Amino acid sequence: MSQIDRLLNPLTARADTVTRAGHLIALAGVVLPLFMIGILKFTAIEVEALKPLISNTPWLAWLYPVFGAAGASYLLGVVEVITAILFILSPWSAMAGIVGGALGALIFATTSSTLLAMPIWEAGSGGFPWLSGLGTFLIKDISMMGISLLILGQSFTRLRR
Repeated sequence: MSQIDRLLNPLTARADTVTRAGHLIALAGVVLPLFMIGILKFTAIEVEALKPLISNTPWLAWLYPVFGAAGASYLLGVVEVITAILFILSPWSAMAGIVGGALGALIFATTSSTLLAMPIWEAGSGGFPWLSGLGTFLIKDISMMGISLLILGQSFTRLRR
């Protein structure tokens, strides 16, 4: 056995443990913001905070004429909380993972898409790559979309077995 193999064997033996821990942490990293921000959607502060995001994004602006400002916020909150619950259930239910993963991917694709419509670069600092406060808030949703897609794919695989 080479010296490199002797160094790597204890690490590779723990690969499954590290993978499981990473999966749980990634899941918590999606569930916590979805649940916490979802609950905030029922507050007046969040209803107001969403106005520039929804109003200035052409593919989301229809929500206000249809549901009103509070109704749109409440709808988003309900979908986010339900998605968080489905993600919590996903280790035990492939179907919860499929529905939650699809909803999560849709939520985060939608929020990530606002990066295309909103001013996300810090104008006073010369623009790219300096993100504004809004940009730093939204950019994380790209990774959460990836986690949602992983849960969706893993759940489809579990359902097939």
